[in-house]
Amino acid sequence: MNFHGTAVRQKALTLLRGGARNADVARELDVPPGTVSYWLHMDRAKRGECPDKHTPACPRCEGGLDHAAYAYLLGLYLGDGHIIQNRAMRVPSLSVACAGTWPGLLEECVRAMRSVLPGNSVSKVRRKGCQELKIYSRHLWCLFPQHGPGRKHERRIVLEDWQREIVAEHPWEFVRGLVHSDGCRVTNWTTRLVGGERRRYEYPRYFFTNVSDDIRRLFTDTLDTLGVEWTQCARGGNPYNISVARRASVGLMDAHVGPKY
Repeated sequence: MNFHGTAVRQKALTLLRGGARNADVARELDVPPGTVSYWLHMDRAKRGECPDKHTPACPRCEGGLDHAAYAYLLGLYLGDGHIIQNRAMRVPSLSVACAGTWPGLLEECVRAMRSVLPGNSVSKVRRKGCQELKIYSRHLWCLFPQHGPGRKHERRIVLEDWQREIVAEHPWEFVRGLVHSDGCRVTNWTTRLVGGERRRYEYPRYFFTNVSDDIRRLFTDTLDTLGVEWTQCARGGNPYNISVARRASVGLMDAHVGPKY
């Protein structure tokens, strides 16, 4: 992966502010079109401008954003989602991978995408073992400012103030999105002596697994606000797993999240 220095970025912004097209700037500086679009979005956002005034209104900048659906979709994006724009694409796309064995999650993801971007269609692409749900919009850079070069666990993931307000307003939707992407509900078992006889004892448990320290922290911070007790589990020496096993906390998770379906 190529990383472009400040001088290249500044030259690109100078050309863009002068009216140059994204594709022309990308060709001249040998930079991917998606990177140029991201630079332009961030530049406009810093100046308080809507990223693209020539497309349908941005639900965030112009109002009307469905906060509950967005909180859920944000969780899905941070887990199994990514935004791409290559040289063959004029508009970036948000893709979320969903296992084909859970049709209910596919439906929920489609519903959230359509609620957040009601003027855009959702397409399904079959992949090995899953379906990739895609939606195209020039406003994705604005809706998901966490996008950037490299994989999510290799860069800092911090929510903007307006995103934190939405998560605080709809914390369970955010948790549901994270669990539906990178989590699961399992049944653990152990044995114990009851009246001198060893019996099998089963209990439900939630896991959330993500390599990014920042994303795991967003998950656990939200659980803290909801009164859900959690522990961090290290498997193979990697502390990537968050466990919810206390009966009362599992009860809360069952009431608001539930198993994948």
